[in-house]
Amino acid sequence: MAEELSYVLVTPYSIRKSRTGGIIARLISRTGLDLVAARMFAPSTELVEKYAESIVTDPEPRHRATQELIRKYVLKNFAPDESGNRPRVMLLVFKGEDAVSKLRSTVGHIVNERTSGETIRDTYGDYFADANGNVSYFEPAVLAPPEAASAEANLKLWARYSDSDAGVVDGTVEFPVGAHVEKTLVLIKPDNFRFPNARPGGVIDLFSRTGLYIIAFKVHRMTVAQAEEFYGPVLEVLMDKLKDRSAEQARGVLEKEFNLTLSDDAVRKLGELLGPINGRENWEQIVKFMAGLKPSECPADKRNEPGSEKCIAICYQGIDAVRKIREVLGPTDPSKAPPGSIRREFGQTIMVNAAHASDSAENAQREMGIIKIAENNLKPLIESWYAR
Repeated sequence: MAEELSYVLVTPYSIRKSRTGGIIARLISRTGLDLVAARMFAPSTELVEKYAESIVTDPEPRHRATQELIRKYVLKNFAPDESGNRPRVMLLVFKGEDAVSKLRSTVGHIVNERTSGETIRDTYGDYFADANGNVSYFEPAVLAPPEAASAEANLKLWARYSDSDAGVVDGTVEFPVGAHVEKTLVLIKPDNFRFPNARPGGVIDLFSRTGLYIIAFKVHRMTVAQAEEFYGPVLEVLMDKLKDRSAEQARGVLEKEFNLTLSDDAVRKLGELLGPINGRENWEQIVKFMAGLKPSECPADKRNEPGSEKCIAICYQGIDAVRKIREVLGPTDPSKAPPGSIRREFGQTIMVNAAHASDSAENAQREMGIIKIAENNLKPLIESWYAR
């Protein structure tokens, strides 16, 4: 069976209730599909109306009534309010065999008739009707296309507006006057994407404890050049930090092999020699972990090409965002992280530790600039896929 593209829209209500992580966990782990693109939208009235127009297509009366319910929901909840404030909507694009059907099955029926939590709508959606069948409350949690033709049409529609109505959706959240509002960057690291699983969503779900707001969301593959720049400040630190360790390791080997005793001055010189070498090797391993190749192994004409390793880049906004995110993340070494922290729950080693978070608002700006958090990699993907 040929691969398809399909999508899921996470509704403004689900985003406000911090259900995004749980939804993403189910979508990836239950479908086995590849999350290939994502983008935060603050939809304009024009986009919302065009999307709403595309929803009601089924000639069968019962299905058409359900689609009409969705159309009214979209017009009411996706569009800017009377003051012009725009809600946040997240578009997730998946690729794989039978993608449309697999996503629809995982999302579930719009009429939530079970309470087992089997589907996303069983868990996060609501549907209440009176004795006469009149709907009193309706929350679908997510929206997904019913078939391949509508998936293509709607992906093309959202792609057309992905520059004007999406990116870093700053200004969509109001804060008290004078509040210390910051933006910070989180990277869900490649170790979470070795196979389709719930880990990426689980990490995001734990970050939701901060009460912060997602204003940008991007599936990203670091180039070697980006990874070098991103982790550039770490290189000098590692070279210096590993002097003493390298010296002691070398001393142990040399004294044992040559049956001699090295002076403190000789050990110091060993550290000065080996520390930079060991530090650079460790640094190159970090770059390889994030981008797929060591800088020393990467051909010059490949340095700016997207790497083989996938991560998710998220910009969080809120009061004291940097501190709150780093507290939930935990220290670099997972073995020293407190229970309930992301690195204790999901980390393995100092390098393979689930996620990265900026350590200051200034570094967040630097890092977001390197990975181009506002970059629209959704639109070229959609255009190239359907131009085949």
